Amino acid sequence: MRAKGFLGVIAALLFVLPATAQMRGHGGPVRALAITGDGRLAVSGGFDQAAIIWGLDTGAALSILRFHDGAVNAVAVLPDGRFASASEDGRIALWRLGQAEPERVLEGHAGPIAGLAVSPDGMRLASAAWDGTARIWPLAGGPARVLEGHKGNVNAVAFLPDGGLVTAGADASVRIWTTDGQTTATALLPSALSALAVTADGEIAAAGADATVRFLGRDGSMRGQVELGPAPVIALAPSPDGTRIAAASAGGTVAMIERAGRKVLFNLVGPGLPVWSVAWRPDGSELVTGGGDRLVRRWNAGNGEPIGPLAMPRPADALASFHGERGAEVFRACVACHSLTPDEAPRAGPTLAGIFGRRIAAVPGYRYSDALKAMDIVWTPETVARLFEVGPARYTPGTRMPEQTINSAEDRDALMRFLAKATGETAAHPGTAAPN
Repeated sequence: MRAKGFLGVIAALLFVLPATAQMRGHGGPVRALAITGDGRLAVSGGFDQAAIIWGLDTGAALSILRFHDGAVNAVAVLPDGRFASASEDGRIALWRLGQAEPERVLEGHAGPIAGLAVSPDGMRLASAAWDGTARIWPLAGGPARVLEGHKGNVNAVAFLPDGGLVTAGADASVRIWTTDGQTTATALLPSALSALAVTADGEIAAAGADATVRFLGRDGSMRGQVELGPAPVIALAPSPDGTRIAAASAGGTVAMIERAGRKVLFNLVGPGLPVWSVAWRPDGSELVTGGGDRLVRRWNAGNGEPIGPLAMPRPADALASFHGERGAEVFRACVACHSLTPDEAPRAGPTLAGIFGRRIAAVPGYRYSDALKAMDIVWTPETVARLFEVGPARYTPGTRMPEQTINSAEDRDALMRFLAKATGETAAHPGTAAPN
C-alpha cells in the first residue's frame, strides 16, 4: 500500500473506530512511548521487539513495525513526520508512516541503546547506550559524534533548550555537554540513574534507583529534590507547560510533581506492575503510560484518574493449571519472554512450543542473531539442561537471552517435567527449557 493510501486509511480509522483508553497489542512490557506534535498518534516500543503506531483517540494499532533483534527500549517522534526506534540490538531505525521497512538504519553502538532524544531544532538525534557512550546523529546524514566519559551504562539522554546535551548513567553521574560535545559540568548523585527530563527553561530532572527525583541547574548545581520511594523511578516526562514532572516507577505508580513547590500533587495508580514509559499529549490534558501489563493507558493529567475503565483483564495466567508444581514456579522467571503454545501473542523470545527435537534458531518469523543461526544444536532435555547449567553466554555465545543459570539439578528436572507437560511433549530425560 502506498503511503498516501495508508494515510487515508489512518484518517478513516481515527474518525470512525470507537474510542478506547487502554491499548493492547504488545506481547511484552511497553518500554517506550512518544506522541506526535498534533497529539493524534503515539509510537510505543516493547520488550517483544516491536514498535507500534497507535491512534490515541481510537485505540487502534495502525502499524506494527518489526525490524529489531531485541527489545525496543526507546522511541522518538521526528518533526518531519518520521519515527525513530532504538533497540537492545544497538541499532536505530528511522521509519516513515506507511512503510513496512526502515527508511534508514543508524549503526555504531556496541551495546543496547537505552534512550533517544530529538534536538530542539529537529536536526539531530541523540542516543544513550550501554557501551558507555552517547552519540549525536545528524538526521541529514553524516557520521555521529561520540560522547565518552561515563563509567558504565548510559541510560538516559535529553537535549537542553540551547542544543546542548544531558546524559545520565549507571555510574550515578549526570553529565552536561556543549553543542560540540564537550563536557561542561558533571553532577555525582547518590545512586544509579535511569531517567532524565529537561524543561523548556533548562532545568534538569534526574532519577533512578533511590526513588528520588533531583532537580539540577545548567551548571549541575542541586536545586531541590522530591523523595518518592520505595520503588526505583524508571521514567520522567515534563509537562508541555513545564510546571510539572511525571515520574513513573517500578512499583506501578506515576507521581505528578509540581516543580515550583517540589511536591507531589497526586499519584496515578495502576494495576501494580512497573510503569516503564510515560509521555504527555501536547495540550497537557492527558498522560499516556506503558507498563508491565503490556498496555498503553491514558490518564487525566488534571486529577490522575484513568480515562475509561482502569481494570482490564490481565493476560491469562498460562501457569494457573500447574499451581503447586515446582517446575511451574521455576518457569515463572521465563514466562515474560516465552510462550508455551504457538497461538499466543509474540513475546521477546520465541515460543517454546515444540522445543524438543527442534534445531536452534528455527522458529519461523523470529529474528535470531547470526551467531545462533550458525550453531549446530538440537534442543533436547540434555542440551537445554546444559544451557542453564553453564549459562546462555557460555553455551550459546551471541545470544540476546539474559544471563541466568539454574544451579539446582532438582529444579532443572522439575522444570523439564513441567515443560514437557505444558507443551504436550514427552520428556526423555530431565532438563530445562530453552529459548530458541
